[in-house]
Amino acid sequence: MSSLRTHDDTWDIATSVGSTAVMVAAARAGETERETPLIRDPYAKILVAGAGTGVWELMLDDSFVAKIAEAQPESAAIFEHMGNYQAVRTHFFDAFFADAAAAGIRQIVILASGLDSRAYRLEWPDGTTVFEIDQPKVLEYKAVTLAEHGVQPSAVRHEVPIDLRYDWPAALGDAGFDSSTPTAWLAEGLLMYLPADAQDRLFAQITELSAPGSRVAVETVGVQAQDRRELMRERFQQIAAHFGIQDAIDVGDLMYHDEDRADVTDWLNGHGWAASAVTSQDEMRRLDRWVLVEETDQKAFSDFVVGERG
Repeated sequence: MSSLRTHDDTWDIATSVGSTAVMVAAARAGETERETPLIRDPYAKILVAGAGTGVWELMLDDSFVAKIAEAQPESAAIFEHMGNYQAVRTHFFDAFFADAAAAGIRQIVILASGLDSRAYRLEWPDGTTVFEIDQPKVLEYKAVTLAEHGVQPSAVRHEVPIDLRYDWPAALGDAGFDSSTPTAWLAEGLLMYLPADAQDRLFAQITELSAPGSRVAVETVGVQAQDRRELMRERFQQIAAHFGIQDAIDVGDLMYHDEDRADVTDWLNGHGWAASAVTSQDEMRRLDRWVLVEETDQKAFSDFVVGERG
C-alpha cells in the first residue's frame, strides 16, 4: 500500500499524484526536442514550465541527465530509460486513438487526464469530442495555461472535474457523454494510483458505459520487488540531495502495491471485451529505445492492453 495516500486525498498540479503529470509532460517535452522524436508535443514544455514542482522542471534542461551521469552513472541510465518509456507509451496510445478514429469512433474519454494534451495536439476528425476526467485544479491549470499561450483544442473538449473515486459516470453524463455511442477510452498512468478493488470497479463502470464497438487502451501496473523499490528510492534521494532539491516526492510512495490486483487483459476478456496485450519491454525494443542492461524481473514492467467491446 502507499504510505502517502488516503481514501479522500486530493491534489493540484504541484502536489501528490498531480505532480506526476508534470513528470510525464517533462518527458514528452524532452522527447519532442530530440532529432528524431517518436512523438511531438509542442505544449508539454509550456505546461511543465509553469507548474512549480521544482524537480521535474529540471528535466527541461538538456544537460540535466549529463549532470546526473557525472555524479551517478547508474541513475543517469535509469532517467534515460524512464524518458524513453514515456515516449514509447505515448506513441503506443497515440496510435490507439488514430486507429479508433479511422474506425469511425468520435467519442473519446481520457481518464485521469492530467497534462495529457491529445485534445490539442492530435489531428482529430471533424465531430470528435474529447472528455477529460481529472481533479478540478489539474484541469483548470492545463486549460488556463494553454489558453494564455493561445492554444486551442483540435476537437470539442469537455472537462469533467471529478475524482475517479466518486460518481464520475454521472458527471460524465452531465458533461454530454452518450453511452449509446461507441467510445475510445484511455487509462494511461492511472492504475498504479488505485487500489485493486478500485481498479475492478473502474473497469466495471467503463464496461457499463461502453456501447458495442467501443475500444479501451490501458497501461497496466508493473510489480517491483521491495528491494528494487528501496534501491530506486535511494538513488532518487541521492540525486535530489546532489542537486539541492527540497521536498522531492518519491513517486513510489504514491502508488498502491497490491499483489492481488487483477490482470487487466484477463478481466476484460472475461467481461465482454476482446483484449490483448504487448509488453512495454517488447515495444521499447521494437522502437530501439531499451536502455537498461541490468537483470530485471519482467513483472516489474507494465503491459499495454487494447480491447474492443463486442
